[in-house]
Amino acid sequence: MPEVGKKAPKLKGATGDGGELTLDSLRGQWVVVYFYPKDSTPGCTNEAKDFRDLYPAFRKRHAQIVGVSRDSVKSHANFAARQELPFPLVSDPEETWCQAFDVIHEKVLYGKRHMGIVRSTFLIDPEGKLVQEWRNVKVPGHAQAVLDAIPAK
Repeated sequence: MPEVGKKAPKLKGATGDGGELTLDSLRGQWVVVYFYPKDSTPGCTNEAKDFRDLYPAFRKRHAQIVGVSRDSVKSHANFAARQELPFPLVSDPEETWCQAFDVIHEKVLYGKRHMGIVRSTFLIDPEGKLVQEWRNVKVPGHAQAVLDAIPAK
């Protein structure tokens, strides 16, 4: 698990647009990596739409957004198309990214315990260091809080 002030892990993954993304390829800009439980569910849709709506403001601050869940590439492609998402979604069915950022934990849904992604966001600076993390995220206002953490040019 990366610690604030330390380098982010070297990771790569397939994206919903059929490409491949590496964290290293995003060096030189701010990077927001947000983990969410499942495509097309209400909370995850609202979170994606909030990041989408603020995307121009993130780009003005030289920041890229990357969403990550365990959903398939096809699921990501459909979700991104339906929600008109301008940023990549990484498919992580083997949980490589999830484990690297320690976001898989026991959760309780309708009284049943299961292992799942705890909604979390990580801010990486242009040099590749983790500068801030948000865990157990509540969606309302979160995307704005992340944007506010990035220095304005």
